[in-house]
Amino acid sequence: MRGNDTETFRADDIPAAIGLLSRLPVRVNPEAAAERGARAAWAYPIAGAVVGLIAGATGWVALGLGLGPGIAAAAVLVALAASTGAMHEDGLADSTDGLWGGATADKRLEIMADSRIGAYGVLALVLVTLARWSALSAIIATGSIFAPVVAAAALSRVPMVVLMQSLTPVRAGGLSDRVGQPGDRAVWAALAIGAVIGLICLGGALFAAVIGLVLAGGTLAQIASARIGGQTGDILGASQQISEVAVLAAIVATL
Repeated sequence: MRGNDTETFRADDIPAAIGLLSRLPVRVNPEAAAERGARAAWAYPIAGAVVGLIAGATGWVALGLGLGPGIAAAAVLVALAASTGAMHEDGLADSTDGLWGGATADKRLEIMADSRIGAYGVLALVLVTLARWSALSAIIATGSIFAPVVAAAALSRVPMVVLMQSLTPVRAGGLSDRVGQPGDRAVWAALAIGAVIGLICLGGALFAAVIGLVLAGGTLAQIASARIGGQTGDILGASQQISEVAVLAAIVATL
């Protein structure tokens, strides 16, 4: 289901996006949110920025208590996972298990739908979390915390919107299928909002972050298309995680 590009953007798309992508207590009209579906995807970077602000504040408090960059980085990761219910981490684990653990597309989708985690999923979570923590520790050691965390959280939600439109949902009745596919206006709005947030937070480092996002999102899109023929909610969650790594790595590279 592709979104209706003639539909104007609505203010209640923002709480709808926050409610979908996080566990934060926002007032959302379930019927209105369901009806809007992917047309609210333009607000995903805003939802990410909100989560990033909470995580940045948590790390800032840890630094204020004298706990050091390493503990502050861990506190940021805990806040990110708690704010989202670790839904993106779950998507990363399920996607890795499925994409690499099945011989056919149907078997891969079956594995991805299994709530149990396998060796590929564990390894992906460990490596991606380690990469995020290492990058955050290096960034926080320079004295910066709010801007990079907010930028990474907002920008990493942009590839989700692009993949929603460019790849077909392949699991009937799944979350991605129910939400639908956004139209061009929603995608361009998400790109613009992400770019504005990124420019405010990162300045010239945004260029490196965009390169990282294109490489991370493009690679995942190619793999998902080849191995399962499209995307699922798990693939979208995985895109957020690897995109966050890409943005944080780009920031470190520009320090």
